[in-house]
Amino acid sequence: MSVGAAEGGAEPKAQHRTDKIRVTVVVPVKNEESNLLRCLGTLSRFSEVVVVDSNSTDGTREIARSSGARFIEFNWDGQYPKKRNWLLINHNLENGWVLFLDADEFVGQEFCDEVATAIESTDHVGYWLNYSNFFLGRRLKHGVPQRKLALFKVGAGLYERIEEDCWSGLDMEVHEHPVLAGSVGEIRTPVTHNDYRGIEKFLDRHRDYARWEARRILFLEQEGKAGVSFTSRQRFKYRYVTRGWYPLFYFAYSYVVKLGFLDGAAGLNYAFYKAWYFLTIGLIVRELRRETAGAAPAPGADIKVGPVPRQQM
Repeated sequence: MSVGAAEGGAEPKAQHRTDKIRVTVVVPVKNEESNLLRCLGTLSRFSEVVVVDSNSTDGTREIARSSGARFIEFNWDGQYPKKRNWLLINHNLENGWVLFLDADEFVGQEFCDEVATAIESTDHVGYWLNYSNFFLGRRLKHGVPQRKLALFKVGAGLYERIEEDCWSGLDMEVHEHPVLAGSVGEIRTPVTHNDYRGIEKFLDRHRDYARWEARRILFLEQEGKAGVSFTSRQRFKYRYVTRGWYPLFYFAYSYVVKLGFLDGAAGLNYAFYKAWYFLTIGLIVRELRRETAGAAPAPGADIKVGPVPRQQM
């Protein structure tokens, strides 16, 4: 359900823009000086902004503190909980609602207005957010849309608990989603997602994501899926992602069915790299299965991701 007209057809009264929105915005970071100042500059309407940092070595700390944000240092031990759950479990927030944003995500006035209206009077405990993605400097108007359940009531739930053991260097919940006790709505106005650090950081992130997802798939195969709460998209992905046809299926679905080709070269390259990402997950899973079964790896093979295939930009 999305935010819309109130019962009886009357529009809910919007919060005046001079009032602070009673939502705590949490921005988890590590070495985000290229994005953070721009992100924090869009959050002035929220009553509390918290930056949770993983020992950045660039100017991230100084940017956060000079902006007036509450600054918290996080040191991960490789186990549960990761950054977002750790904050929710161990720190008190000023407000009853929390919004998680990445440093490369930026909100506008219309988004703020919709959030302010949504939280004033609702039976929902959380809201899905929509995103307007940029790739290679161009906004992607087509392809598979991105959504995240990133706005919810404090105390309504936590991100999935996954008992990993240093599966990757990812100290923050990325593919885990919040498991909430209650109904969930939707904020229609999109958040802008534009990483100004460039294509190399995009590829670095997705190598880490692929390693993590491969290990989770193997864990689910070994331990079973009992008690695991999947979204419909997760359920489909984890059922089929290791099949040889899945990367080509995703490319065709994103680039052709969802009209990614209308985004020009950026749409082609984005669909290509996402297909490479799913192929990489499948290859890592196969090697992990061989290792688990005790089979000798192929000469020169390991579970590290090799050079990224090049596609014309």
